[in-house]
Amino acid sequence: MPWNQQGGGGPWGGGQGPWGRGPAGGGGPPPDLEDLLRKGQEKFRQAMPSGFGGGRGMALVALVGLALWGLTGFYKVNPEELGVVLRFGRFVGFTQPGLNYHLPSPIESVLTPAVTRINRVELGYRSQGESRRAVASRDTIDESLMLTGDENIIDINFSVFWKIGDQLDDPEKYLFNIRDPEGTVKVVAESALREIIGQLPIRAPLFENRQSIGDRTRVRMQDLLDSYQSGIKVTQVQLLKADPPSEVIDAFNDVQRAKADQERLRNEAEAYRNDIIPRARGESERIVQEAQAYREQVTDLAQGEAKRFTSVYQAYRLAPDITARRLYIETMEDVLKGAQKVIIDPQAKGLVPYLALPELSKAKAAPVPPQGGVK
Repeated sequence: MPWNQQGGGGPWGGGQGPWGRGPAGGGGPPPDLEDLLRKGQEKFRQAMPSGFGGGRGMALVALVGLALWGLTGFYKVNPEELGVVLRFGRFVGFTQPGLNYHLPSPIESVLTPAVTRINRVELGYRSQGESRRAVASRDTIDESLMLTGDENIIDINFSVFWKIGDQLDDPEKYLFNIRDPEGTVKVVAESALREIIGQLPIRAPLFENRQSIGDRTRVRMQDLLDSYQSGIKVTQVQLLKADPPSEVIDAFNDVQRAKADQERLRNEAEAYRNDIIPRARGESERIVQEAQAYREQVTDLAQGEAKRFTSVYQAYRLAPDITARRLYIETMEDVLKGAQKVIIDPQAKGLVPYLALPELSKAKAAPVPPQGGVK
């Protein structure tokens, strides 16, 4: 051997073994590898049946090994999975759930991504336990704190649910276009939500419909993932918590209570206004209608007096003496209606006849006693 011709130093030189130690056997020459191989072959022939060491035996061994190698190509695809077959690392096709076969490795290999499983990514918090149903108290501040459109800070915890897309080439994109699918979804979700929250005032995530914010975030996430050719479909974005930072939450609650009181007082004032204004309008309408009625009454009376005067004037033009006498009598009737009257006949000589007209009027107005009274 050439190794034995190097002065006993072996292939590593210096008389040392392959691991830096001294030669085996306490300084003797290294073992002869050809001799070790020859002894191994002899032991293998002795262990095998007679005649097996010929060409037929070696062919049988080769056939058995080839058959075992071919059996390694069988594989199983679960119902929620899809088989993705690779030939020398290049995609060649899909296989459906069940028992399938591909050319043995290293010619072909298969990947089985779960295409129907819904995956969940948590941002702003980390839930505890296997169920992952309740939100844990352990928050991730660097993910949860976000800046709103009115320059306020809000603490948001949300979850993103995603799966491999339903298109035919989505599993291929999912496997070969992105290296870390879950990490990509997490980064895209945080970026999309920060963009949406940065366009809204702080009242929107605190008091308005959070589902609309989640829907807008889901649409924005899907646009970004589609631009990456990721093959991922976002099914839901769920906002679990939206609060001010813990350092200022007490002051924020005080402000909200003050705003609630302000809103209550405003509602009371509006209720009073809604009560007093209609009544004032009704009163003003009544006064206006009474004034219009009085105006019409006075106008009608004036028009009637004018027509009466015109008719009297026409009668006076036709019979002046009679009309004047009539006017005199009517006027004296109005003047003397309530006065006491004494009638004197100027033709009577020496006697002043007196007719007590007021007493007669009183006697006429006095009630007559009923019959059958006191005798």
